[in-house]
Amino acid sequence: MPRVLISADMEGVSGIVHPVETNPERYDYERGRALMTADVNAVIAGVLEAEPSADVVVADAHGPFRNLLPEDLDHRVRLIRGRPRPLGMLAGVGDGVDAVLFVGYHARAGAGPAVLAHTISDAVLAVRLDGREVGEIGLNAALAGHHGVPVVLLSGDEAACAEVRELIPGTSTVAVKRALGQAAAEVLHPAVARDRLRKGAAAAIAGRAEVSPWTISGPVALEVDLYSPTTVDTATLIPGVTRAPGARTVRFTGRDVVEAYGVVQLLVQLAQVKPA
Repeated sequence: MPRVLISADMEGVSGIVHPVETNPERYDYERGRALMTADVNAVIAGVLEAEPSADVVVADAHGPFRNLLPEDLDHRVRLIRGRPRPLGMLAGVGDGVDAVLFVGYHARAGAGPAVLAHTISDAVLAVRLDGREVGEIGLNAALAGHHGVPVVLLSGDEAACAEVRELIPGTSTVAVKRALGQAAAEVLHPAVARDRLRKGAAAAIAGRAEVSPWTISGPVALEVDLYSPTTVDTATLIPGVTRAPGARTVRFTGRDVVEAYGVVQLLVQLAQVKPA
């Protein structure tokens, strides 16, 4: 019985183009939650169509990690929600998972044109692992690879799909929109998008043996460019974190990807703390 983890973000969900649809404090967020839940259900349907006995876990991986509507989610799966939690967006990946699917993902900060492109938070300008710039796609793919798990599917806009194919050529992709800017896109009708998501997920799970995990061997050199110099000042209080030349970059060498990933999570939390 294969174990499958679905990591679900929101910015790459079909139909979504603007922060009012992804921010809990904005007026259109409830509609965004419904769109996100429907896309995830389509992917679940595809996974279970290909592998009816699969053990499927869904990790809510956007913002507060409390976006998917539990009562509307396919009853055949288990849901991980809430934060903070170990392994962040990929919570559950260390539990004997055989394949990971990224649903509703977006391109990294600075990519464009790309819908709602960023890396975790607007406080982060760029992240590099061993000198290679990555966003949430790369960070989470590397974390999955550390656990020996391949990323077999990604859905999002065309820019996000291109980003994962550059990292992992064998990963299947489903593009549900084409970016016209940071908050504008040509989108598929949700019913069309969900049909493609179901079919794409089924094909990806059926062909999962053909995709290799994307691995980065330790030690891992991490560099993070931060928006606020004040956050840089605070970050250097973390053992092992040093300031790179310039006002905005910090460095850290992790024993492995898990340790580097944890430092990125901590830096984002520090950036949300207002200076005294």
